[in-house]
Amino acid sequence: MKLVSYEENGKPRFGAIVGEHVLDLARASEAYAASDGSIARIPARVEEFFEDCEALSASARKVIVRFEAENTKAPAVSKPLTEVKLLPPIARPPKIVCVARNYAEHAKEAGLEISPIPIMFARFARTLVADGEPVRVPAVSHQLDWEGELAVIIGKDTRGKRISKAEAMDYVFGYSIFNDVTVRDYQFRITQYTAGKNFRTSGPFGPVIVTADEIADPHNLDIRTTLNGKVEQSANTSTMIYDIPTILENIAEFIDLEPGDVIPTGTPAGVGFKRKPPVFLKEGDTIAVEIPGIGVLSNPIHNEEQR
Repeated sequence: MKLVSYEENGKPRFGAIVGEHVLDLARASEAYAASDGSIARIPARVEEFFEDCEALSASARKVIVRFEAENTKAPAVSKPLTEVKLLPPIARPPKIVCVARNYAEHAKEAGLEISPIPIMFARFARTLVADGEPVRVPAVSHQLDWEGELAVIIGKDTRGKRISKAEAMDYVFGYSIFNDVTVRDYQFRITQYTAGKNFRTSGPFGPVIVTADEIADPHNLDIRTTLNGKVEQSANTSTMIYDIPTILENIAEFIDLEPGDVIPTGTPAGVGFKRKPPVFLKEGDTIAVEIPGIGVLSNPIHNEEQR
């Protein structure tokens, strides 16, 4: 499944991309449940779906199959994708735990050592922006840099349990794309990453969540970042230092994984701040991250409005 959040009358709705349409899963499940008792009603918001995603995923699949079979593209339960404004797939994840320095060539270009354990830092949900929405150059700095990443979406609660690498993939619901846009001078002026990684509108995320059953091997995905169409980052997730089970095992050592958590897994080499001269994002640019099988996350760059 390819799952999305989208806006309708100023409010978020939860849907699935089916062909060239967005199927509203709440409305469709309500319509189909009347004649199929095996279909549970699906909530209208993605955050509520993730409260019981293990059980509701089966109903979502049944709804999609029936919609495809009827082939009516009924306006009561769907809209053309071209007419829909997408939102971040999860607007308010329980947690966003990012991994730093997870590709050896990126550590090398940054002049930093490879850590013996995954380096992690937190992002805040208020930084998230959707595909197509602007990322803004902050008024206090022009050192705005890109970091294209594969994001893991969690689907099960560890409930106080530490998990092993052998069982970690059982907790993965799906995958998305993240651009860990970073304000470099704020990142490096002290040893803590928090400020540089949490500026307003610095967290492009989406456009979809692809469920794990549709990704044959998350450790063999090409990832490419382009700036105004020019390739700046090009790598494969097979070259990550710490694979997904290792990352999840390390997170679960200190805090529970929860359904809807977002785990960006680190960026490969090719960021802008180590170019000679450095290259930073500026007004009028377009930055895009592509992972085949998931899609393209593209965002224009605007200057921050003065207030």
